[in-house]
Amino acid sequence: MASSASSSSVQKIFKYHVFLSFSGEDTRKTFVDHLYASLTRQGIHTFKDSEELEKGKKIDELFKAVEESKLFIIVFSKNYASSSWCLKEVAKIMECQDSIEQIAYPLFYDVEPTDVRRQSGPVGAAFAKHNTSEQAGKWKEALKEAGNLVGWDLKEIANGHEAEAIDQIVGEVSLKLRSIRLSNDENLIGMESRMRDLESSLEIGLNNDVIMIGIKGMGGIGKTTLAKAIFDKVSFQFEGISFVENVREASKTPRGLLSLQQQVLSDVLKDGNKHNSHDGKFMMQTRLRFKKVLLVLDDVDRKEQLEALAGALNWFKDGSRIIITTRDKQVLKAHSVNRIYDVNLLSKEEAISLFNRYAFERYAPMQRYEELSLKVVHYADGLPLTIKVLGSSLRGKEELEWVDALKRLEKIPCQETLKKLEISYTSLEDDHKEIFLDVACFMKGLQKEDAIRILESCGLHAIYGLSVLEQKSLITISNQRLAVHDSIEELGRNLVQRTHPRKPNKHSRLWDREEIEVLLSGDMGTKATTCIRLEQVELHPEIVMKGLGNLKKLRVLLVSERENECSPSDWKFDQAKQYFSNALQFLSWEGYPLRSLPQTFRANNLVGLELPRSRITNLWESGDEKVLKKLRFLDLSYSKLRTLDLGLTCNLERVGIA
Repeated sequence: MASSASSSSVQKIFKYHVFLSFSGEDTRKTFVDHLYASLTRQGIHTFKDSEELEKGKKIDELFKAVEESKLFIIVFSKNYASSSWCLKEVAKIMECQDSIEQIAYPLFYDVEPTDVRRQSGPVGAAFAKHNTSEQAGKWKEALKEAGNLVGWDLKEIANGHEAEAIDQIVGEVSLKLRSIRLSNDENLIGMESRMRDLESSLEIGLNNDVIMIGIKGMGGIGKTTLAKAIFDKVSFQFEGISFVENVREASKTPRGLLSLQQQVLSDVLKDGNKHNSHDGKFMMQTRLRFKKVLLVLDDVDRKEQLEALAGALNWFKDGSRIIITTRDKQVLKAHSVNRIYDVNLLSKEEAISLFNRYAFERYAPMQRYEELSLKVVHYADGLPLTIKVLGSSLRGKEELEWVDALKRLEKIPCQETLKKLEISYTSLEDDHKEIFLDVACFMKGLQKEDAIRILESCGLHAIYGLSVLEQKSLITISNQRLAVHDSIEELGRNLVQRTHPRKPNKHSRLWDREEIEVLLSGDMGTKATTCIRLEQVELHPEIVMKGLGNLKKLRVLLVSERENECSPSDWKFDQAKQYFSNALQFLSWEGYPLRSLPQTFRANNLVGLELPRSRITNLWESGDEKVLKKLRFLDLSYSKLRTLDLGLTCNLERVGIA
């Protein structure tokens, strides 16, 4: 329910589309049973006490269901007024009917509207036993008011044929419900434009073809939320509907796909119990084609799932719509799903609106929390899941608790978000996991071309690997630069650190300057560290070089520093000591402070060497030249280089010397 602190212009949020009020004695097992089933088949969430309310529940729980319903259908029958339970219901319904958001419709089953209004005929006879009740006057007024409302007289619809009458009633109810908002709509705050775009892409009523459309995006961005909202909004326009949740997880079991096929058949046709996936597939492609179907397949991650659940367009009747949510664009492409809707991150304004709803249950923050709210929203970086989790966790907390929580987030990421995002990482092949960790830990913001060069230097198939990461919504490439969402960057770094927290000498990748400087100055040998990215070196070159010599498995070293205060003559190599790991495959050091590379560095695995704006005058000391057979990329631009023998680098593909 919407908070009282919310703006009066905000629509009330409802749990049920329809509340059915009826006399169980007259209609529970006949007319109402069929009406309820028909409403449910159309995706209309309906409250019927035999379905929703256990015996012995108090009347106030029933009243709560009335308050949480958008529409009321009051089925007046001969014995309706004999039940005090029914009379209490209709009185409560009439109270709610006075609001502009809830609407009641009488359905005169086997009584005349005038009998309900006047409590005459069979209605009067049924009501007679309540004439002495203290509430009799209130109940009579409620019956009179309900009897005067516009509704349905069963004998006047479809010549009294109940099945046809029910179809007509359900159709009219569906039309009335087009613009309602259910309880899950609070998740759509800030996403209204995406909802409109997606609905437009479906072309319902405009295109009679069978259409498959993919909703693609990173974990936690709102794919399922959008799919559910669309399903709720448009399902009444289809002859059969099914929302299949968690396809990825459900299909992992031995009979997983079969059970999902049975769910679809049961939802759409009220059929199931097939014995193997081939039979289920055959049943789907031969029987679904006779119904205009709305099918949502949520969280798909393999082509085989689509082949089993929506094998081809000709499985379905014209006008059907199949909506697929996934993190992996390639799954959609492999199944020839050409309509793909990419869910974008929330804008700052949208993110603030969503956060306020979860943190304050209103649409504007409390004044003293405005600045703190903006900091939380900045941290979430437009990801709805993180916004909801943090908003809920901070609701009702004191200002000091907010401040402390924000400090904690600087060191400990939001675990619920990481758990959701890690699903995408787990699905990667081993070499793609390595590429992801490299990108997340130290390649954010790099030119795509530079990242490919570094990764290829390490023997990784970078062009294909980056494409896979992009398809799985783990990275984006914007203006030929690698873009990584802050939460995904945190995921990669968390994966590196979680096994040995606070032990940087045991981490495979290092990017934090303080940790790197502690490691380099501490003379700690380690075989764990394979990649380092260091900016703004504060240490003396001697400390840095000696520390690097202890990192035996280092394959990538990326250093960028301001003009070093130490001149090249301040320190010279000890020609007997190891300063660079011979495992190095890519060495990039902008502003390299020394005149040459160390003699003990064989560089036999070096594929990329970039020393721009450096003090280097010669690659090697005189008489110590080395043949760099694997070197493909060389950049010594704006350095103090005097001479370079390119004969020592026979496989060069790219050279930068200026």
